[in-house]
Amino acid sequence: MRKLLRPAWADLLLALMATVLTLANQVGYFGPDLTLVDLSLAALTVAPIAIRHVVPVTSLCVILGSSVAYSFLGHGAVGNLGLGVVIGVFTVANVRGSRIAAIMAATSALCLLVPEYVGEATLKWSEAVQAVLVLFVAWMVGESSKKWARRAEEAAERAGRAAADERVRIARELHDIVAHHMSVISLQTGVAEYTLASDPATARTAISAVSESCRQGLAEMRRLLDVLRVEDENEFPDVQLASPGLDALAGLVQRTRDAGLTVELAVRGTPRALPPGQDLCAYRVAQESLTNVLKHAGPAAVEVVLDYGASELTLTITDDGAPRPSSAKAKSHGIRGMRERAELYGGILHAGHRSPRGFQVVLRLPIPDEA
Repeated sequence: MRKLLRPAWADLLLALMATVLTLANQVGYFGPDLTLVDLSLAALTVAPIAIRHVVPVTSLCVILGSSVAYSFLGHGAVGNLGLGVVIGVFTVANVRGSRIAAIMAATSALCLLVPEYVGEATLKWSEAVQAVLVLFVAWMVGESSKKWARRAEEAAERAGRAAADERVRIARELHDIVAHHMSVISLQTGVAEYTLASDPATARTAISAVSESCRQGLAEMRRLLDVLRVEDENEFPDVQLASPGLDALAGLVQRTRDAGLTVELAVRGTPRALPPGQDLCAYRVAQESLTNVLKHAGPAAVEVVLDYGASELTLTITDDGAPRPSSAKAKSHGIRGMRERAELYGGILHAGHRSPRGFQVVLRLPIPDEA
């Protein structure tokens, strides 16, 4: 049954049925007066439907030529109501360009009507208009089907791009989570190993910081993965709903202090709620910046300034640590990711060295009026 639904088999079956019915009608009308040529031409007015998806224009031309030739033999129109022409016009409009479809539709109308008015007219004007209208409808339905198919393809492409963008976004979330907490863990385990024998209290504090960072990292990853566990196929995950925002910035700063950095947090202006996208973006920029200080700056003091302006949020992370290696900055996926995040929400991010030492990241994000 499935094979019959394939276009080639369906066209072959349709052509066979239409040919049998056409020949039966002609034999019923004219009986023994029909010759082999008459029957062959009558069959060719519908039989090319079988190859309409392979050579649509050629098959329609054969149908039209056969229809015209048959009418000039003196038997009038073929007794199938122009079925082959209608299907041919629809197919050309569906699979070929609009200009070709329009030309073939006009040609079909002429081929059907002109033979009827050569010599003595056999069609009433209302019947002629009706025939043209049927061809016009077939043409427009074919054009509409083509446009619908094109829109479906474009929608599928957009869905594919959206899925790819979502994978990139999830990968970036995982990068931010893992990079930050692994940096803290690496630093604190080094401290614990170094002080385990000489200063057990400091070692215990470092181990406690490792444990806390592990818990925080696992909690963030669990929140991220929970929204990807979709029970209903019609549901779509929203990573932002399960992601932290600026309300978690104080905790991030405290964990960074526990990792051994001196971090000061200053909030200016009147804090207010931000849209989820901007809120997540600002938090991830702060997290990535502090992670980079842990990884590259060595012992350093960091200042985090959160400034709520009238229509813009400015986040500044400044450290006085050792200069970053030039190769590390050039190949940094973290800075590139931060910049892409900012641009996604209409913001701007600047990152660069300070003189004589240190590094600064400045994020500016617009705050919507409705935020």
